[in-house]
Amino acid sequence: MDFSDIERILDLVRQHDLAEFELEKDGFKLRVRKAGALPAFSASPLHTMPVVVPGATPALPPPALTPMPPTAPLTADEAEESVELAVVKSPIVGTFYRSPEPGASAFVEVGQRVKKDQVLCIIEAMKLMNEITSEYDGEIVSAYVENGKAVQYGERLFAIRTV
Repeated sequence: MDFSDIERILDLVRQHDLAEFELEKDGFKLRVRKAGALPAFSASPLHTMPVVVPGATPALPPPALTPMPPTAPLTADEAEESVELAVVKSPIVGTFYRSPEPGASAFVEVGQRVKKDQVLCIIEAMKLMNEITSEYDGEIVSAYVENGKAVQYGERLFAIRTV
């Protein structure tokens, strides 16, 4: 693998707005990550070639532990909300859709009660429509992603107040 191959890979990562890309070929391993404190590069011990990706966060030493200032105890309502909210995250990279087709009503709306295994949205990945279902019974408290926007693996989709 030469430098021009790596440049093409980096262009593809930028073009498709990928958060992470990993390639292993002929004993050479290349990993590129954006927007995180993890290293933006790793390679096998035999092949070491630093890669700089614009927009990638360089690896930083772990922050020193500092004592947190004392905080006021949570009120009953705050404690109840912090315990009861479950976050539904994207299991794949793709395009987020709130409804089954353009012009149709959304699968769920904020304030709506949902049941376990109810469809919340669709994520299109590689021309396949993947239904994302609720793992919880509860009420939709927040929808984090706009219809038609790209989502990354692990990105928050919905918050559900569980019952």
